[in-house]
Amino acid sequence: MCVTCGCGGTDDPTLSLHEHDGGHEHADGTRHSHSVGVHEHVHADGTRHSHSHASTPTAADASLALVSGPGRYRTHVPPADPIHAHGAGSGTHAHSHVSGAAVSGKDAQTIELETRILGKNQLIAERNRGWLNGRGILALNLVSSPGAGKTTLLERTLNDLKAEIQFTVVEGDQATSNDAERIRATGVRAVQINTGTGCHLEADMLERAMKLLGPAPNSLMMIENVGNLVCPALFDLGERAKVVIFSVTEGEDKPLKYPHMFSAASVAILNKTDLLPHVRFDAARAIANAMTINPRLRVFQVSSYTGEGMAAWYGWLKIELAACMEQAA
Repeated sequence: MCVTCGCGGTDDPTLSLHEHDGGHEHADGTRHSHSVGVHEHVHADGTRHSHSHASTPTAADASLALVSGPGRYRTHVPPADPIHAHGAGSGTHAHSHVSGAAVSGKDAQTIELETRILGKNQLIAERNRGWLNGRGILALNLVSSPGAGKTTLLERTLNDLKAEIQFTVVEGDQATSNDAERIRATGVRAVQINTGTGCHLEADMLERAMKLLGPAPNSLMMIENVGNLVCPALFDLGERAKVVIFSVTEGEDKPLKYPHMFSAASVAILNKTDLLPHVRFDAARAIANAMTINPRLRVFQVSSYTGEGMAAWYGWLKIELAACMEQAA
């Protein structure tokens, strides 16, 4: 559930694990799909049931389709009683500011529901983090607006470093497996998560993806979140750090417009610097704005197209991976 916009689907989204959709439809409309580890039937009347096979999924490239319907946990909060959710790593919590009046009825139920959902996400995130830390796996949550260049940056990083570092990738999008296919073309294993109406990844989604990928100890797992600079700031997945990516085509005030994301991030990457001669963009001002929001940010200026500035980014990745490995030893 997203406490910011109410996006998402059913309480228990359908999970489909497959390499390619091996399903088929009968003449009576019954849908019969075969999945890795999951066997599901959807009948013509809409009845759905599924069961798991005893065999363990292999590390083959698979897709996670988290199918959700509209209106999951949609909430209404009157303007006089705003809900504030704060999320930066393990500090995620929600609370209500009410002027001199007790919260009751529907509003109290809304607060309880939001607190419960965020609390559940945090518990799973901490479990993910413990699992990753115990194996020396560096997990990074890549976040940006759509079109900032996350996938291109990721592709170049994988191609340049895959001979030195073992990678796995989790791709998050509302629909399609396009990005996962681009990643697999580099030779790196990837899982696609489709969130349906959801606008961000959640910790339980990552937990399931990790079970499929089975990342090796002392490796690096990249999580490319759904393109959105609002909701992913609230949801800890269990990653070591969030990396926010913005580009020279988006405006210098991007950090000021989306302060929660830049505050939650440990690294900011200013991408598409090869376009600076062709756009009206003040890189120094953009970086100053980001540092105003979060003085602890580590900032890299890169062009994922030409490779300019990527060496500094790679250096940081290697230092962080070495730190993870040392902590797990």
